[in-house]
Amino acid sequence: MPTTILPKAELTEALVAEWATIAEVAAGLGDEQWSAPSVLPGWTNADVVAHIIGTESMLDGRDVAASPTISALEHVRNPIGELNEKWVEHFRPKSRSEVLAALDEIVGVRTVALNAMTQNDFEAEALTPAGPDTYGRFMRIRVFDCWMHEIDLRDATDGTLPTDPVPAAWALDEITASLPFVVGKRAGAPKGSKVVFDITGLSPRVVRIAVADRAGLVEEFDGGDASADVRLRIDAVNLARCAGGRRDADPSAVEVDGDSALAQAILTRMNYVI
Repeated sequence: MPTTILPKAELTEALVAEWATIAEVAAGLGDEQWSAPSVLPGWTNADVVAHIIGTESMLDGRDVAASPTISALEHVRNPIGELNEKWVEHFRPKSRSEVLAALDEIVGVRTVALNAMTQNDFEAEALTPAGPDTYGRFMRIRVFDCWMHEIDLRDATDGTLPTDPVPAAWALDEITASLPFVVGKRAGAPKGSKVVFDITGLSPRVVRIAVADRAGLVEEFDGGDASADVRLRIDAVNLARCAGGRRDADPSAVEVDGDSALAQAILTRMNYVI
């Protein structure tokens, strides 16, 4: 059953703001930067922009034909990867001006569509990349995905960092929701473990995870934060890179207090993005 209830107006505003930032960053790329390899295997920076267009186009009910050879590409590892790739392939022959125009067009269409939705629409059940939840959860994942791709574009070009704390906060909310899965399932933290993520930078926060029969978020630990088995201090942007398995992720930049073996298990299995 859907469980993630999120405010439609605030979330829509954050997503529209992130689209505007993506458009600004993309428009500011030089010709060489536009066609240069991105931090993502097999994609250029132009392909990253095309991917964003493609996902929003899909949500608008559009489709394009896929090449039968897509599934054979080394960087395409699953059906979602195939879906992403067919949109990238569709836009790859198009000029830079055509791609930027397509971005503006779909952002306009999706903005109108989201503004026309109600809070009840955002609370309706939907199939999201994280499984069945609400349409609002899907849109929070969209903020996270776009914010991570903003970082990708910056990392592959001028190395600047995101500056808008509003989309960053929503993106980090989405990452936070997945951290218990990272700690309990992927890292295999034993029952009784307590893990603290001290996230710095944009939208700083402290995230506490307790492992019982399964790992979950908690407001506080019995015994306070001093009772945590491990505390990881990580910048928000580096956290997004690690979650997405980006080449620019830097686990060595994470400050660790406590159980170093558990910390290493968490950091080496941080990449949960499909």
